[in-house]
Amino acid sequence: MQKAAIGASGDSIKKEIDPGQRPKRKLSARQRRRLIQDIILVSPQLFLLIALIVVPLFVAVPVLFTDRKTFADVDVAYIGLDNFTRLGRDEAIAEDYWPALSRTIRFTFFNYLMVYVFGLTLALLMYEVGFRGGIFTMIYMPQMLSGLALGFVALMLFSEATGVVNLIMKELGWTGDPINIKTERGTTMILPILVGWRAAGFNMTIFLTGLLSIPRDTIEAAIVDGASYPQRLRWVYFPQMVPSFIVVTIFALLGSFRVFDELVALGGLEANKEAEFLSVVIQRYGFSANRLALGLVLSIETFVPLTIIAFLLLRLQRRLDFER
Repeated sequence: MQKAAIGASGDSIKKEIDPGQRPKRKLSARQRRRLIQDIILVSPQLFLLIALIVVPLFVAVPVLFTDRKTFADVDVAYIGLDNFTRLGRDEAIAEDYWPALSRTIRFTFFNYLMVYVFGLTLALLMYEVGFRGGIFTMIYMPQMLSGLALGFVALMLFSEATGVVNLIMKELGWTGDPINIKTERGTTMILPILVGWRAAGFNMTIFLTGLLSIPRDTIEAAIVDGASYPQRLRWVYFPQMVPSFIVVTIFALLGSFRVFDELVALGGLEANKEAEFLSVVIQRYGFSANRLALGLVLSIETFVPLTIIAFLLLRLQRRLDFER
C-alpha cells in the first residue's frame, strides 16, 4: 500500500513538472493592447504584400500553361508545358536569354564585390571611429535615389562625348580612349560601382549589426595578445560576422537579377545590347513582344533557382545564429 501511494505521488509530481502539461499563460490587458497595436501597424504592409505579390502570383499561375499574348487577349488556348520547353527548343529565344544571363551573372559578380568595397569598409569605419548621426545619414541618402535617376547619373558621368569624367580627363591631359558607359567594359565595370554606392548605406547597416554582436571581451583579448588589426579582422571579426555575410549575399544576389530601371536609362529597351540583362529580356517578351505567358515562364525559370539558393543560405544563417 505504501509503495502504491509513493508511486501515485510520483506520477502526480511528473504530471506537474511535465512541460507538455503546462497551463497556457494568459495575456495581460497590457500585452493584449500591445498585440492589437502591432497587428494594426503590420496590417497595411501585410495587405500590400498580399494584394501586390501573393494575389498576382496565383492569378499568373494558370497563364503559364497558355499561349496568352497580352492581358487583353481573349483568344487563349491551353498548351500545357510547351512554354517551359521553349528555351531549349527555340533558337531565337536562346539567343536572347543566354547572352542576357551571361551579362547578368557578370554584373552580379562585380556588384557583390562592391558590397564589401563600400558596405563593409564603411561599417568598419563607423564601428572603429564611432557613430555620427550626420555622417550616417549622408551615407544612407543615396539609397533614396531611384534606379532611373542612377542610370541617368551614369550617363552624365561616363557618356563618351559629354560625360563629366571624360571631360575632366581630357582637361587634365589624360589622353586616351574615353570611357563609354554603353560599351561592355563600361556597363560591366561602372554600373556595379554606382549600384554599390547607392546601396552602401543599406549594406553598411547589415555589417554593423554583425559587428555590434561581437563580444567586446574577444576583441580586447586579441588586442592584449598583440594581434594586429588585419589579424583581428581575420580571426575575430569575420568568423563572427558570417551570418551578416550570408544576409548581404542574399540581398546582392536577388538585387542583381532585379536591376531594371538603371538599364532603361542606359538604353536597355532600345539599341544598347550591353544593357540587355535578364530583367530587360523578360520585360520585352512579357510586354513589348506580346508574349506574356512566355515572359512569365522565363521569369519563373530564372527566379525559382535564385529563391531556392536564397532559402538555403537563409537556413544556413539561422543555423549559425542558433549555434552561436
